[in-house]
Amino acid sequence: MTNTTSKYLIREQDVEGYSPANHHGTVNRRLVSAANVGAKHMEVVLGTLEKGGGALPHAHPGMEQACYLLEGTAEVEIEGERFQMQPGDTCFFPEDRMHIFRVTSDTPVRLLVIYSPPYAENPERVRRPA
Repeated sequence: MTNTTSKYLIREQDVEGYSPANHHGTVNRRLVSAANVGAKHMEVVLGTLEKGGGALPHAHPGMEQACYLLEGTAEVEIEGERFQMQPGDTCFFPEDRMHIFRVTSDTPVRLLVIYSPPYAENPERVRRPA
């Protein structure tokens, strides 16, 4: 069902998925963005990562990122510090810090990702190892 009640109500099924750069086995849906609700200072993405999926090493210059794990389990590494995430956990990636995200569960991971300022898959807002 398409949302016809408010321009500020976003339904997951109404948002087109895309495969983000530098990830494998990942489909993202940009829930809050400049394009759909006019957000200027933040972006909220719903990510679904299949078993074995994840993000290769990268960093976001001038941008902070937080991830809230809804389903599944994952291993996160931020500049050499490694930890496990389970549903209900949140991790924070400081600006321009190299990080990695790996699915460790047999089931897909679903997580909310918040970027500030918005990322919008802008190649100038990501840095990969040399």
